[in-house]
Amino acid sequence: MRLAYLFSRYPVVSQTFCDTEILALEKLGVELELYSIYPPPTSFRHGHAARMKARLHYAPSAHVLKAGELAAKKSGRWPAALIAEHDRRYGKEYKAALRARNALYFAGLFLARGITHFHVHFANRAAHTAIFIQAISGIPFSVSTHGQDFMVDLGNDALLGEICREARFIANETEFSKGLVRDRCPDSEPKMLRVFNGMDLTNFPPVPAGPARAVPKIVSTGRLIEFKGFHHLIAACAELKSRGLAFECEIIGEGPWRGQLQAQIDRLGVGGEVRLLGSLPQEEVFDRLRGCDIFALACIVDRLGASDVFPTVILEAMASGKPVISTRLAGVPEQIDPDQTGLLVAPGDEAALAEGLARLIQSPELRARFGAAARQRIESEFAVDRTVLPLKALFEKFVPPAAPAPRAEAGWACLVEDWPGAGPVGERNDAELSQMRAAHPGLRIYVAQSASGRVPECGPEALRSFEFLPDAMVLEGEWQQERALARRMETWRVDLGQKLATDFFLQQARHALYLSRWMVRDGVRHLHALTARELLCAWMVHKLTGITFSVTVDERSGGFPEAVLLKLLGDCAGIRFSTEKPFRETAKAHEAVAGQAIVSIKSRRGLEPEWLAHLSRWGAGRGAS
Repeated sequence: MRLAYLFSRYPVVSQTFCDTEILALEKLGVELELYSIYPPPTSFRHGHAARMKARLHYAPSAHVLKAGELAAKKSGRWPAALIAEHDRRYGKEYKAALRARNALYFAGLFLARGITHFHVHFANRAAHTAIFIQAISGIPFSVSTHGQDFMVDLGNDALLGEICREARFIANETEFSKGLVRDRCPDSEPKMLRVFNGMDLTNFPPVPAGPARAVPKIVSTGRLIEFKGFHHLIAACAELKSRGLAFECEIIGEGPWRGQLQAQIDRLGVGGEVRLLGSLPQEEVFDRLRGCDIFALACIVDRLGASDVFPTVILEAMASGKPVISTRLAGVPEQIDPDQTGLLVAPGDEAALAEGLARLIQSPELRARFGAAARQRIESEFAVDRTVLPLKALFEKFVPPAAPAPRAEAGWACLVEDWPGAGPVGERNDAELSQMRAAHPGLRIYVAQSASGRVPECGPEALRSFEFLPDAMVLEGEWQQERALARRMETWRVDLGQKLATDFFLQQARHALYLSRWMVRDGVRHLHALTARELLCAWMVHKLTGITFSVTVDERSGGFPEAVLLKLLGDCAGIRFSTEKPFRETAKAHEAVAGQAIVSIKSRRGLEPEWLAHLSRWGAGRGAS
């Protein structure tokens, strides 16, 4: 079974339950592709991301999406009537035209990649976009709801009703959220099912009981925002200190409230007991949970009506065998069995929170009993191997058979620094790309960055030939996640020479690291750099993957020092020069280049037939002849 997941923004550090679900489905043999309308807010990544098999696609820049809109209007595919209807029903602030623009791109990509069903996590902008994707492509969707997504982020019960009517099924995170959606969309109740977020217990091996710590440690984790209630936890800690109780409290997370929380810690004089640790990788969070004595989450409803609904961190603490104290809010009572696995207090009740914490601090026996019961409840009710089965059964019922993901038909691909290009050079490059697509309809064109200049005449089929790199935050996340490989790549600059600009080298290295995975998965055997500006990136892809590469070199030579240029050209399968001098003579004088490269002189009438023949031969896995 093969399907797509669509997110408004992915990955988000606090939404590890999505990752756990994806990994569990992959373990059960479901083939997934991930699609995100917007890039993540930070480059921070959890270590488990490296275990995912699913390929992640991002929407290109607004400029490229606008090109798709113009092409759709010209061909009659622009959903003008549906946009007008949504503007009338929900108001222009819901940006129906923007949802349609995004939907056009993803609808085309889904059709090209044989996707027959997609699932949307969160009833928010992505779910609104899903209505347009389904209308444009006919591909059905389903949706998972949580709470804040439709109550605050979407904030429109009528639009939620349309999302639920159009969806094949609605997976609700808790009985609480299911009730909220049912109250707003009663006609869709038969399509609703509660599907708990689950825990991957391989991340939480049982911890042998040890001697009680002399100074108990409290841990809390989450984004530093109002509805997490950390200000109430800090106030409760101040009360504990005033009682003379010894304890430590670590708050893990980052967010806009950090400054005022630190100021509160300083003002209340609990800096020796309470520490803000910032964001930590998930693996280190798990270590902190295993090493603590009490987990606390003082969540509340904030001034805008937002709140936690089913905090994953509570399940993580329970899986770690820890007693939990939290609040009677939303789906939290579905997690904690009061006086069995933990304690519940009223949201915002600092005195009750302090009293509950004091009770746990003063009783190692109670902590041990609650912690053991919490672990047992996780194993019986919240292990992801159990919780994901109802969702998988729904997919098996509603997802039509999908075609295998397409692979590059030509065997070779083209690398472009920016598209669309500007001026005569950009026009020449567009003409060559068109000629390449005509010669090899399956050609993939990898674009490092989308420019903001003119929009060429480019229909949806041609636009689907392009693969656009995501924004710098995504690339940085990949780079930080692959630190060992990144350090090895950094040594290549020394091999090439110190005259190569550091900023340029590191930018191209990030591009190459990301692209190399795409190209291997796409079955690319040869990569052609459209100009010398792409030469360094192509060379790095070659070093990472063994994919052969070629380049067209013009008068500008990509701005490389001559010594660097010659080293890069020395590993090329082929070089295509735009002029006789100076590069052809330089290359001939350099033994490595002259001995390894096929040199072709660029004509003024586009790509030479012999050059296209070379590209086809390299793409078929055959060397120079």
